[in-house]
Amino acid sequence: MSRVLILGGGFGGIATAVALRSELGDDHEIALVDRRDEFVMGLRKTWHVLGISPLAYGERPLGMLARKGIEFVRGEIESIDPAERRTVVDGSALEGDALVLALGARHAVEAIPGLAEHGFDAWTQEGLEHPAGAVADFRGGRAVIGVFGAPYSCPPAPYELALLLADRLEERSIDGEITVFAPSPITLPILGPQGVAPLDRRLADRGVTFLPGRTVAEVTAGRVRFSDGSELPFDLLLAVPPHRVPSVLVDAGLAQPDGWVAVDPRTLETSYPDVYALGDCTVIGLANGMPMPKAGLFAEKEGQVVAARIAARLRGEERSVTFDGSGACYVEMGGGEASLVGGQFLGDTVQVSLSEPSAEQRLEKERFEADRLSAWFGG
Repeated sequence: MSRVLILGGGFGGIATAVALRSELGDDHEIALVDRRDEFVMGLRKTWHVLGISPLAYGERPLGMLARKGIEFVRGEIESIDPAERRTVVDGSALEGDALVLALGARHAVEAIPGLAEHGFDAWTQEGLEHPAGAVADFRGGRAVIGVFGAPYSCPPAPYELALLLADRLEERSIDGEITVFAPSPITLPILGPQGVAPLDRRLADRGVTFLPGRTVAEVTAGRVRFSDGSELPFDLLLAVPPHRVPSVLVDAGLAQPDGWVAVDPRTLETSYPDVYALGDCTVIGLANGMPMPKAGLFAEKEGQVVAARIAARLRGEERSVTFDGSGACYVEMGGGEASLVGGQFLGDTVQVSLSEPSAEQRLEKERFEADRLSAWFGG
């Protein structure tokens, strides 16, 4: 009996496990490892922080994957040996005929002096009650949404957070000023200066100020100090902390501390036989010199490709399925509307666009979550 080990219970890990089970019979074991008990989509973090809809409405116990014949192992991954396709989880060794690394990114709040003391991490699932409470208590002044490093998961989300916060302040008749800063030269570099026009217009219409090209030196009480010496005062700071590759992947020799796991862009294979990596812990370079965005839909599609390739190998068939690099994600634009960022990311040219906002696309975003939760965990 063969066994596939999947490390990480996020978008990519679950998509890989479910797709594998549909391709392989009961004579193949599939084990998914994660330190959390539940899965929840990243889009719910913004809804939770702003009081729109709680995390709990979208949470699903990973143990429910047993209904599909997928073993869930809860525990902390202590080490990985890619050459042997082996991992140690809470002191117990697990081995597989194939190994899938879907461990996401670590949010390094500690990398910015003063951030943990004076700001609120709005990107990490644990502890979201703190930024949610700060938003609920905000009674006016300047609210700042800071992107403290790139790349980061879900590139449009800071601007989505700003626009939805503007809605919330208006609904509560709170006089507040909203500013977003980021190290990037424009809001969404993947779109180019012309492509970001619909988003920039919406930000301007809602009175949201965007400060490009900002890198942070430190955060003090009520003030962000940038590396050029300029400062930005705030009454509320919601942070997108710097993202780093998980240290267990660095220890395994799969990545450098300041880098990501390198993979074949089409097959998601690492340099080790039958070891794949996907999602936010990886880097895939694009023709325009930018990295593939870290977004759930890409991790899902990559997981489906990895599952097909592993299944083909275990059946003794040719591994022909590849990742085509297409994808899209929804960005809420406030006022009950959303836009779609999508197109073809891999290839000789990057062809990506941002659609005009509509209420229908906002409903499609809700269906995106509901459809996947139903397909993965049942109704």
